[in-house]
Amino acid sequence: MNKLVLSLCLAGAMALPALADARPVTLTTQMKAHGGDGAYLAIYVTDAAGKYHKTLWVSGKKSKYYKNLRDWARGSGMRASEFDGVSGASVGSGRTLKVTAELEDALIDAGYEIRIDTAVEDGRDNPADVRAPLTKAGSGKATAGRGYVQSFTYDM
Repeated sequence: MNKLVLSLCLAGAMALPALADARPVTLTTQMKAHGGDGAYLAIYVTDAAGKYHKTLWVSGKKSKYYKNLRDWARGSGMRASEFDGVSGASVGSGRTLKVTAELEDALIDAGYEIRIDTAVEDGRDNPADVRAPLTKAGSGKATAGRGYVQSFTYDM
């Protein structure tokens, strides 16, 4: 019995670091100049098949508008547990949003992407405004947006 308990404890101790390996990643989003109120953004991770994996940040305080961040809304189910603690104010025209998120090491160089959906009141919604492959080589390199985002970088 004691050998079994000891073996299970050792196996758990060896597996725990692999599960807990994560690193802080700084996400910097430079917005284009646009008319209207601040932009709502959802910054999230998708797997190699494009399936939603996890929310990194949501900008915009009024959750009733999150449905306009279509791809993120569909993937996350807009469950509060997906954005609790990782949300803040909308981002104004021409402004920069800089936040830090925790990313599991297993996601890097494994086909995952960081995506950003954007929306502005009385403006166009932009699902996948940014699609940046999550790679070590991509760290620090700017990715252009195709909507309200001028550029996006992540640094690890």
